[in-house]
Amino acid sequence: MIKAVVFDLDGTLLNRDASVKVFIERQYQRLNKWLNHIPKDNYITRFIELDNRGYVWKDEVYQQLVDEFDITGLTWDELLQDYINQFKDNCVPFSNLISTLEELRNRNIILGMITNGKGQFQMDNIKALGIEKYFKAILISEWEGTKKPEPQIFQIALDKLSVLPSESIFVGDHPENDVKAAQSVGMKGIWKRDYQRENVKADFIVKDLEEVPLIVDKLLSRRIKDGSSKG
Repeated sequence: MIKAVVFDLDGTLLNRDASVKVFIERQYQRLNKWLNHIPKDNYITRFIELDNRGYVWKDEVYQQLVDEFDITGLTWDELLQDYINQFKDNCVPFSNLISTLEELRNRNIILGMITNGKGQFQMDNIKALGIEKYFKAILISEWEGTKKPEPQIFQIALDKLSVLPSESIFVGDHPENDVKAAQSVGMKGIWKRDYQRENVKADFIVKDLEEVPLIVDKLLSRRIKDGSSKG
């Protein structure tokens, strides 16, 4: 019986690609006094390239931008602090985020979250989405001292939720860090489809978060059917 659903954050609940585009455009406008010698589209495009969908921390990104675009009067560290302070105000959720969490809670499903990243930064984004209250456990890699795809962080989450791996589903957008890693500890893995990847092997594949409660229902009905057939 499925008792818990654990989610990834970036690319799963938070539309990070959209959020980054909103943030970096606003940063260019906000700091235009020091950035106006750079064509706006060039600044935005280069940031997104260097960011590599969040897999490169922004100290490296901004050092590179300052060097490439010859930014003066503003240090890379000041650009980084602007990112840390302002990104939370640009968070874009995926469609049906709140309604999905409500649906799962109405089914008495326990909710958890595991995300890689900086502790306070990720927590600020979670709070900005207005979803902190739905989760019994939120694990952020910096604070836990372990990260996906390492099995320890999944086991810590399961312990905090007081559920077995076989009673749990993990939903994420990364084939290895999310789906395969969750399956390796005995959880079912749902891949939230990402436009940059194809042919991902998962227990289930969804395009929209609203499909997750339907999968829970399917697994529950399958269990009831199997149980009744055994008499």
